[in-house]
Amino acid sequence: MRQSKDYRVSIILAATLASSALGAGCVARVGYYDPDHRDYHRWDDREDLAYRHFLAERQQEYRGFPSLSVDEQNE
Repeated sequence: MRQSKDYRVSIILAATLASSALGAGCVARVGYYDPDHRDYHRWDDREDLAYRHFLAERQQEYRGFPSLSVDEQNE
């Protein structure tokens, strides 16, 4: 009986650790470093909307921000 209880505790512990690791990946920050201001910006819905407005003003097609060159990102 003791072995069966230890086995269940081990499975619960492994599941808890695995879910913590997977959950941490979901909340990881997606962002970029701004060397002019020396800080990081989190890329979220607000940033994406502002980027799309910027492109519309310049009459440019949407390109994913990460695929741009560093100079284009700074612009």
